[in-house]
Amino acid sequence: ADDSGDEEPASQSDKSELHGPLKTLSSKLEDLSTCNELIAKHGAALQRSLSELENLRLPAESGEKIKAVNERATLFRITSNAMINACRDFLDLAESHSRKWQRLLQHEREQRIRLEETIEQLAKQHNSLERACRGAPGLASATTSISSTAKGSVQSAKGEASDEDEETEYFDAMEDAPAFITVTADPKHHRRSGSNLSGASEGHPEDWNLEDSVFESSNQSSYNESTCKDLLPKKRRRTRIPDKPNYSLNLWSIMKNCIGKELSKIPMPVNFNEPLSMLQRLTEDLEYHELLDKAVKCESSTEQMCFVAAFSVSSYSTTVHRTAKPFNPLLGETYELDRLEELGFRSLCEQVSHHPPAAAHHVYSRRGWTLWQEITIASKFRGKYLSIMPLGAIHLEFHSSGNHYVWRKVTSTVHNIIVGKLWIDQSGEIEIVNHKSKDKCQLKFTPYSYFSRDVPRKVTGVVSDADGKAHYVMSGTWDEKMECSKILHSSHGSTSMEGKQKTVYQTLSPKVLWRKYPLPENAENMYFFSELALTLNEPEERVAPTDSRLRPDQRLMESGRWDEANVEKQRLEEKQRAVRRRREAEAVEALEEGKDYEGYIPLWFERKVDAITGELICVYKGGYWEAKDKQDWNMCPDIF
Repeated sequence: ADDSGDEEPASQSDKSELHGPLKTLSSKLEDLSTCNELIAKHGAALQRSLSELENLRLPAESGEKIKAVNERATLFRITSNAMINACRDFLDLAESHSRKWQRLLQHEREQRIRLEETIEQLAKQHNSLERACRGAPGLASATTSISSTAKGSVQSAKGEASDEDEETEYFDAMEDAPAFITVTADPKHHRRSGSNLSGASEGHPEDWNLEDSVFESSNQSSYNESTCKDLLPKKRRRTRIPDKPNYSLNLWSIMKNCIGKELSKIPMPVNFNEPLSMLQRLTEDLEYHELLDKAVKCESSTEQMCFVAAFSVSSYSTTVHRTAKPFNPLLGETYELDRLEELGFRSLCEQVSHHPPAAAHHVYSRRGWTLWQEITIASKFRGKYLSIMPLGAIHLEFHSSGNHYVWRKVTSTVHNIIVGKLWIDQSGEIEIVNHKSKDKCQLKFTPYSYFSRDVPRKVTGVVSDADGKAHYVMSGTWDEKMECSKILHSSHGSTSMEGKQKTVYQTLSPKVLWRKYPLPENAENMYFFSELALTLNEPEERVAPTDSRLRPDQRLMESGRWDEANVEKQRLEEKQRAVRRRREAEAVEALEEGKDYEGYIPLWFERKVDAITGELICVYKGGYWEAKDKQDWNMCPDIF
């Protein structure tokens, strides 16, 4: 982020402080350049004179001395050029570091101003709440002051009081980080008969029911009870894999063997991998599928949006410790996850393109939803880190309501590629749109900053309806949990330095929608796999011959036989290259004959123009599960 160039310009005084020393350095550099030109000019003249002396008929001893002087003059000229270049590099370095420290100083100033504005806004909100409390007799009799004895919806049911600091929360808004102020209220004094959360979005406290069947309490035990009931498997599956071998890896030994080779022929060893394919990693997004099962039960579309938003964040929870890359699938490779009887869904992935790599994914759930996507991975190596940008839209449709949600993934960044311990961060924004009701949810993944006081891996967002009215505040972290707070009232706060007006949201107590499952025992020696990930590569009968479970190099790596896995990986990649060369030859032949050549045609998916995004995507055309029932795999290519 130091060299991104996206930062705001500094003030005039800061610029003058910065440009003064730079001008002095620049003038000194110009002086050095002038001196360098003079040295070069006189050095060249000196060398010409020495060359003329060499051509004269002089004693042998004099000729040798002149030659020695000529060599020294050449060395002097080279040294002076090097000095000038070093001075120029120093100036560039000084300029870049000056900009960096200027940005850090500007950031601290903005943080201080933002804190002052937040405190001022809090004081105004506090006064307005006290006035509202005095004007409401029912409230005044129940509590003397909201700021001192306000009770949360969960704590109220238990008869517990809490302090103001524990009841009031602050959230950053999307556009310009306004403050979202959460002031909890006692639902006992606000509930009307027959009220229900699903009839909601009117901003009334009575819509936030503790007994609601969809939204769970933020209490940890009730959360675990509600989720574990649906996750008890009917079939016993494995809970561990062989420990990861402790192989030392010399990066330079790999790089020096690649010098002079064609990039596509460089075999990357499995040492950088984990024993799962990209198709299996894509399927791993379904680990918290029960969020979608709960979303089916929601009567309100904005309510449902909260669960969809939590589901979109949950797919990143497995990445926090997973720094190894998955295997690149071979063209035509598939992966199925049939949990129809156990968990109510079945999933199918297929690698539909190799350059660029693209995977199509389709999930059907008998509990009332269907999800499909085509993801293409684009990456950029930026020296110290690697940016991974998933391209393509994710579609989710609920059968009974017809609500159709579309969103895209954020950018993943792998830091310390060359030196240091690898770590992963997620950054960017997700906009989830319900194309039936036009509801929206804006989620912001805050990038990690050493100088930020925010919680690491923070995610915040707002759920709003078609008219732009905000209904819920989403908050949490992408590696731990997501909470939802119902908005009672919104107001405009103070204006920021950029001229944008801040928004203040008054909300009820947050409720946990999603919490990450703990990793299994000994996970650090099993590639930090979750319980689901441990089962993804478990051998199964009756799967297609192109299934990732049958990939030999991946299976050898999982067994700890890495040397054999590297040999097998190279064989598979060479086999795939041979197939690609044959297709290219067929394409040239068809072109010479004036015929059309379609290229590779996916087996279980077909390309169609998406009616919502207008993009050409691969959608499931059917036939796989029928072929599995008949065990008719004649149409599958021989890729392994």
